[in-house]
Amino acid sequence: MTKRIYLDWNAGAPLRASVAARLAESFGRVGNASSVHDEGRRARAAIEAARRSIAALVGASPRCVTFTSGGTEGAATVLAPRWTFNGKPLDFDRLLVSAVEHPCVARGGRFAADQVETVPVDRDGVVDLSALDARLAALAAEGQRAFVSIMLANNETGVIQPVAEAARLAHAHGGLIHTDAVQAAGRIPVDMAALGADVLTLSAHKIGGPQGVGAIIRASEFLAFPPLLTGGGQEAYARAGTENAWGIEGFGVASEEAAHDLRHAPAIAARRDRIAAAIRRVSPEAVVFSEAAERIANTLSVAVPGLQAETALIAFDLAGVALSSGSACSSGKVSASTVLLAMGVPADLARSALRISIGPSTTDDEVARFEEVFTRVHADLTKRKGSRAA
Repeated sequence: MTKRIYLDWNAGAPLRASVAARLAESFGRVGNASSVHDEGRRARAAIEAARRSIAALVGASPRCVTFTSGGTEGAATVLAPRWTFNGKPLDFDRLLVSAVEHPCVARGGRFAADQVETVPVDRDGVVDLSALDARLAALAAEGQRAFVSIMLANNETGVIQPVAEAARLAHAHGGLIHTDAVQAAGRIPVDMAALGADVLTLSAHKIGGPQGVGAIIRASEFLAFPPLLTGGGQEAYARAGTENAWGIEGFGVASEEAAHDLRHAPAIAARRDRIAAAIRRVSPEAVVFSEAAERIANTLSVAVPGLQAETALIAFDLAGVALSSGSACSSGKVSASTVLLAMGVPADLARSALRISIGPSTTDDEVARFEEVFTRVHADLTKRKGSRAA
């Protein structure tokens, strides 16, 4: 049986061998990290070691890392209309999000629906900084403060957003900025100070860690969000509930390795571009989205006009290739991508979009096999389409 080809790294990267090995060791460990006995202290030590590794991945202080169940919980927690700075309330009247955010941000977290506004993007999916500046200025003139949320790298197109510039604008108008760095970590340098981000969120399974664990990272320990989960004093009272010690330990191991993944970026980009070229050879009318924008190396969003993504995904899966049509969090609802629609892509073309995302362990042989499969699938689906039209 031919081995399957996994080209859906943005949905979830394969578990790293080093993480699997560490998890195999830690599964046999007993002890609650909040307990004072030796077993509890060992669990606590493992969590704190991971906290240091994750903080180092983004250039932050370990004291500013709060563990969560993933990126969605992180966004739901930090997108709140009241924070505190040095113990004093810091209130926000509006949440401004880019038009291409992941659903966990686009839905506004704890802001009321009428407090959430969308900032447009250009045809390549890059946020319109002029529009952001104008809206921030208008709100400031009305005596209102805005919280801004702009992702660092888009999960569908791979576009890298100008977060540092957006942060300068937000701060100039008295606001704060959150960035969803889930797809960026391990793929581009992530440094909180350079970005100017006040808070960012991460998810372990995007960098080869276990599913079900993530982190909120603040730029300053004096800046605090209201807990989403209250109860016990875990995570310095920022997130109640017994910590997922096993998952956190695996997250730490993945973070240590992800810090070294940047060296693979040129080879990954070359394979991505090879895939795009192969698709265009077979289908010259294929459209590669955001090709003119700066993108993370591993992500390709492409559409062949007239071939519906839903049908194509099934055909690829049956042929042994795993890929997606957009955000994995929208799977089962194959429709026009809201990201592409925000970029001005016609709905019919957006419904044909496929997302191909690869990683450091993707091989040249897998790329060659994908080229062969794409050729067969394209021929088959084009033939079927022609038969239906006859």
